[in-house]
Amino acid sequence: MIPFTFVQAMPPARIPTVTTKPLPRGRRVINDLALIGRSIPLFPVDREMRLADVAEARAAASQRVGWTACFMKAYAVVAAEMPLLRTWFKGGLTARLATASHSVASLAINRVEPDGDRLFVARFLAPDVHPLVSIQSRIDRHAIAPIREVFFKQLDLERMPGWMRRRILRWNMNSSSPKRATRIGTFSMSSLAGSGVGNHFHPTICTTSLCQGPLDDAGRCRVTIIADHRVLDGITVAKALQRLEEVLVRDIAAELKSLREDAAAPPAAAA
Repeated sequence: MIPFTFVQAMPPARIPTVTTKPLPRGRRVINDLALIGRSIPLFPVDREMRLADVAEARAAASQRVGWTACFMKAYAVVAAEMPLLRTWFKGGLTARLATASHSVASLAINRVEPDGDRLFVARFLAPDVHPLVSIQSRIDRHAIAPIREVFFKQLDLERMPGWMRRRILRWNMNSSSPKRATRIGTFSMSSLAGSGVGNHFHPTICTTSLCQGPLDDAGRCRVTIIADHRVLDGITVAKALQRLEEVLVRDIAAELKSLREDAAAPPAAAA
């Protein structure tokens, strides 16, 4: 005899309720950048870098210097040697390539506000000629200073109607004015390595965007350059990644080691 099993009937499924609200002001410019970035033929190129020596030098440095500052300066050094990394596509009736005399880094910085996380973009002029500690100091300032003080231009842009914001951004993208580099940047940077994850493909309106993942126990790090195919081909990006690793391991590690040596040096005798 087969025992009878009582099966309780499931309650009828309820259709979920939906609420809507206006798009938060903090998402407006970021959404515009993502929308405009879809029109650019971007492609990523990865390289696994061995950065154990750089990590050791960072840990021993007398002053804190984050990986973002290290990568920003190193990439600007590479861009000084490779003009295509400072070049952008200028649209119009006749397509042209415009090249800046030096790099401007466009760094994504997350700020925590009472209603949640909010993404801002900070510009860093010619990071290749500045000391690492100076770059780190500017990054820290943008991370903790009052938002109105350091991101006032982005806040003002957010207050404009959407069609006007996007028109301004597109005009700057297709401009060969020197102000284009300071408003958009010659390259961008975005990383989630501090959260233990990689972000190896994201929207950008710059010719290249640099991102790195976290280091593993062996000091290896996956580094990605996202590039505009209208300006760069894959082989050029591969060479840039190879040169980037060389600059990090040699020049950046040497500057970090000099911070340790400067701190260890005895104070000069008074005259």
